[in-house]
Amino acid sequence: MTKLFLLIGSAYCMLSVMLGAFAAHGLKKHASEYAVDIFKTAAEYQMFHGLALILVAMLIKQGLKLNASGWLFTLGTTLFSGSLYLLALTEWRFLGPITPIGGVCFILGWLLLMVKAAKHKF
Repeated sequence: MTKLFLLIGSAYCMLSVMLGAFAAHGLKKHASEYAVDIFKTAAEYQMFHGLALILVAMLIKQGLKLNASGWLFTLGTTLFSGSLYLLALTEWRFLGPITPIGGVCFILGWLLLMVKAAKHKF
């Protein structure tokens, strides 16, 4: 899982930079300020959790059992950021309830990381 989480995390970070640039330079001309803000929030959380996946990969290498955290960060990013990107681009309001599910995945991922780290002997 180490390599997979490192690859997913790196891809999420790279895409976050690309999508953030799109929001700042391309989307601004065609969307409302509200939509651009939503898009930027999605990119920001994608970056944070891409970095979290890289951290998870490094900690797995140190012996922590963090596969569940890694998958929660992956799912959370897909649901949270993905739903916000689509909402900003399409204004499909039915996507709104999906975003908090991604947020719960983030919270659970961080909680599991915290619990595993507290129990681990470094």
